[in-house]
Amino acid sequence: MAAAWTSALVAILAVAVASAAPSCDPTPTSPVLDLSFSWHGVVFEWPCLSTKNIYVSSGRYIPKNVIPTRVQFSREYAFVALPRYRPGVPVTLARASLKTKACAPVFVPFPCWSLQEEGNCNALQNVVDIFLDANEILWALDVGVVNTLEQPIRRCPPKIVGISTKTGQLVKVVDLSSLVCSASRLQYVVADVAPDGHTFLYVSDAATRSLIVYDVHRGRGFRVMLPKAVTEGCASRDVLYLALSRRPCGATVLFISYLSSSRLFSIRTEYLRRGTPNGRLITAGDKPSKLIVLGTDGGSALFFRYKGEGDIYMWNTLTCFKSDNFELVQRGGPCRLSTHVAPGYKKLMWTLESNFHDYIQGSTGCVGASIRLQPIYKN
Repeated sequence: MAAAWTSALVAILAVAVASAAPSCDPTPTSPVLDLSFSWHGVVFEWPCLSTKNIYVSSGRYIPKNVIPTRVQFSREYAFVALPRYRPGVPVTLARASLKTKACAPVFVPFPCWSLQEEGNCNALQNVVDIFLDANEILWALDVGVVNTLEQPIRRCPPKIVGISTKTGQLVKVVDLSSLVCSASRLQYVVADVAPDGHTFLYVSDAATRSLIVYDVHRGRGFRVMLPKAVTEGCASRDVLYLALSRRPCGATVLFISYLSSSRLFSIRTEYLRRGTPNGRLITAGDKPSKLIVLGTDGGSALFFRYKGEGDIYMWNTLTCFKSDNFELVQRGGPCRLSTHVAPGYKKLMWTLESNFHDYIQGSTGCVGASIRLQPIYKN
């Protein structure tokens, strides 16, 4: 089990060791870079110094083991997922204000400290992905397994938790235990508000080649088995990416692809919502190389990068999926690689970058990972 989780996590970010360079950060060439944050290690706002000391002395806080991998934005706030890959991660979902410019953003547990308690199944155990819907509800995918890079421990059943970013109130908890099996490996969650106002959640289960579809309004869900074609070219069922694209008419399309597969697929979400997906999955096109899906702009633009490379590309999903339609929107830096791209603060597209390759190897140092949160700019 440990080997399966470790190989999957390494593949999720699919990074190669970056070469040494004089500086990890680009030379400012655009005013939007003034909004950027670059820092080492995650800074938390603790209730008091004694609480922090207790966490440190008990091993519940080990700074070098904390790293943000996913980000969403609401108003001036950035929400991050802090997966419990290793012991010593006190908070797995947090929020920071981007209004106050400081050396590093200060993260506050979201929605509160009590919902971060490891081992308490009423709290969050290991948030691996987050998605903000059109109603300002943040949906957090909690796989329930911690220490996934070392010795995985099943603390609680997997679930999805919906939290209002406006009030911090818990609005929904979706128990996924009846929709998974012992082999399941949940990785990504997408929330889609249908024309009738109902919210649907889609979760990728890479190990079983399937999707979980959940109707929040009716409180019911089901599994959708994907055709064997989605694993064509795959040596293993590594990472099953999801990306939600919205058409000008309002219809939504879910793009699906394994990291190692040779093709990108899509399906209109109306078929998933109706529970009639058979024969509806279509091939968007052949991938020129292994690519990491980073996110969308909430519309028709999909962002990605190639495995082991830092350059970020944008593809307009209304066009054919081919290299001629891939636009380079940001050159990669020498030290970090993007793990997520999302629309956010000041109506800009933002990228979350880190040296996850060093984190995997345990070579980030005692302070922690090198992290950068910045708007995307064309340089």
